Amino acid sequence: MKTILVTGSNGLLGQKITERILQTKQFNLIATCKGANRYPVKEGYTYAEMDILDPVQVLQVVKKVKPDAIINTAAMTNVDTSHEQPELARQLNVVAVETLTAIAASENIQFVHLSTDFIFDGADGPYDEEAAPNPLSEYGRTKLAGEEVVKRSSGPWVIIRTILVYGIVNDMSRSNIVLWAKGAIESNKLINVVNDQWRMPTLAEDLADGCLLAVEKNAQGVFNISGKDMMSVSELVAEVADYWELDKHMIKEISSESLNQAAKRPVKTGFILAKAINELGYQPRSFKEGLAIVDEQLRRRA
Repeated sequence: MKTILVTGSNGLLGQKITERILQTKQFNLIATCKGANRYPVKEGYTYAEMDILDPVQVLQVVKKVKPDAIINTAAMTNVDTSHEQPELARQLNVVAVETLTAIAASENIQFVHLSTDFIFDGADGPYDEEAAPNPLSEYGRTKLAGEEVVKRSSGPWVIIRTILVYGIVNDMSRSNIVLWAKGAIESNKLINVVNDQWRMPTLAEDLADGCLLAVEKNAQGVFNISGKDMMSVSELVAEVADYWELDKHMIKEISSESLNQAAKRPVKTGFILAKAINELGYQPRSFKEGLAIVDEQLRRRA
């Protein structure tokens, strides 16, 4: 049985990978993050505190647990924060990746790295794995630089690109567009939503499955892993309102320009998923199916 070390295990994707491994018992899991473990179940896997910005600590943990694969979910993913704190974004999205890839290569560990649709400018979506990147933001630039680090590695590596991940963690400490829209409309808040950006939102469980399939299949190279439905952000929010039977009058459609965001966003991304479906056996769910899964999880918590 392979042992997988996951960085950023307290995040949404990290927690979903933990959940999946505990369900399937297909892998041994070493969950790591900076600070205490926030996953509610503490049995059935090992947790180790590990700061990816501390190369000595990373090496100590990796040498001790000897994983077959590392899945790097840790990153700065907030687009505007990356714009405001470019050096921290560079440290987390590039420098830490240099540390992790070097250690993984030296120990012949498969390195699975998460990347983003924001490496593209959105002028020609949806994109396949061979499309030429052209990031518009500091976030996109640091994630692309992280990809380039991974591709230079002498060890086995996989890059998994994804889009607009949604889902819930047990303590509700992580928000995303689905939870934000649902919560705001339920609170009778008028929300501004752009109608001129298009995405393929990704259920966190699907992304976790994609990461684990890459390890199981001993994959190599770049794979697109996202949801299968292309929609504008305003259509996405309207579907959220429809699913939970909320008042769509609380949704105000606006253009991207009128939002005045510090960091530029690509207009239309989206992925062609054929490679992941054919080579990994990836099976993305529809957005409606994803909302049903989120709804079920919210009901269980109530």
